[in-house]
Amino acid sequence: MGFVEENVVPLVDAGLGNSAYLVDLGAGRGLVVDATRDLRPVRAAAQRRGLRVAFAADTHLHADFLTGAVQLAHDDGAVVLASAAGRRSFDHAPLVDEQEVDLGGLRLRALATPGHTDEHLSFLLLDGRRELGVFTGGSLIVDSAARTDLLGAERTEELARAQYRSLQRLAALPDDTHVWPTHGAGSFCSAPAGADRTSTVGRQRRSNPLLAAPDEETFVARLTGGLGSYPAYFARLAERNRRGTGLAGPAPGLPPLDPAGVSGLLAGDGYVVDARPAAEFATGHLPGSVSIPLREEFATWLGWLLPDDAPLCFVLSDGADAQELVWQAHKIGYDRLTGYLAGGVAAWRAAGGHLQATPFLSAARAPLAPYLDVRQDAEYAAGHVPGAVHVELPALPEQTGEVPLGALVGCARGLRAMTAASLLERVGRTDLTVLDGRPQDYAAAHGLQLV
Repeated sequence: MGFVEENVVPLVDAGLGNSAYLVDLGAGRGLVVDATRDLRPVRAAAQRRGLRVAFAADTHLHADFLTGAVQLAHDDGAVVLASAAGRRSFDHAPLVDEQEVDLGGLRLRALATPGHTDEHLSFLLLDGRRELGVFTGGSLIVDSAARTDLLGAERTEELARAQYRSLQRLAALPDDTHVWPTHGAGSFCSAPAGADRTSTVGRQRRSNPLLAAPDEETFVARLTGGLGSYPAYFARLAERNRRGTGLAGPAPGLPPLDPAGVSGLLAGDGYVVDARPAAEFATGHLPGSVSIPLREEFATWLGWLLPDDAPLCFVLSDGADAQELVWQAHKIGYDRLTGYLAGGVAAWRAAGGHLQATPFLSAARAPLAPYLDVRQDAEYAAGHVPGAVHVELPALPEQTGEVPLGALVGCARGLRAMTAASLLERVGRTDLTVLDGRPQDYAAAHGLQLV
């Protein structure tokens, strides 16, 4: 095995669709690229190899997570490497195009690759004159490039043209140069990406449809034509990353709350997030609670649907991993976590609290009813129930008037549909049924063909 296979460790966050990287530099020292505030994977990988993180590099001002570089600087004395154009207000080594950093044998060369953001850098890892690989962040990603609309619609085309030049620059590297992107499949920063998370320059030259574009105009049309919506919290995090996040330390536990405490939070400006599976939520839940089942994508939907400045408490399943929930919230800047309902819905009921139920039916049992599809635009376009009303889940609170009476709410599996129903229940809609299954299951059960 060569250096790359042995010494570069991808650390995949499947929920956000991203990868961080730990590079073993030798002599017990490591480089980390694009780590989130949840440093548990970094710590575990570094401990297995006996490494102290000596360098923490950020390719850009991330919009989808809070950087862990500040914490690594505090805990490990890591030198933070980042673009000088990012004007970060915390201690770091500000780098400009073509500037190199001696990592103690290996070198890291900064390559200005704007497009996803203005100040975006890629980092080329060098062993002498040999290009080992390039950490491309949100520039060249597997079979695509990251989106260019995060700074506003008025700059999307300008940044797409910058992305074109950045990809051409990266594609000029030798064929065997490894490509280590941050954004990948499942990331809302991607536009869109395939299942593979790493590649080589040569493979990308052959398979990436954007690199196959015959000219800049075609590239821009292909890239911007694939852009869908993205989570609302993206608008907040880049500036927080520029300022430097507060130190997280070990994730605090969630304190228990009695029913009176939860009731008081609901009566004020707080939210109750029911993190149980959709089927448990359906059988009985606190009126006004929002269903966001704890899963890999929990942080995305929390950040997309609820404000980050409101107190949150949670209803958990027996045996749920409360620390996982806390870290998912922390890595996107949600820190006002007041606790969880001790004893769950049984304690709420015992204290005299009312529980609300939501019908959650399989395709075979679901009625033939007006169909509300809350999936993303691309999912809906790929195939939907004929006559369905389509409102993306995040847009639902502003478009409740479009929801038909007695609607059956559907998504891909039922999880987002249950979230949608919970949001509609908060505004008094108790006439809804949720589909436990896929649109194609429903269509087959009712003799329909997807459009």
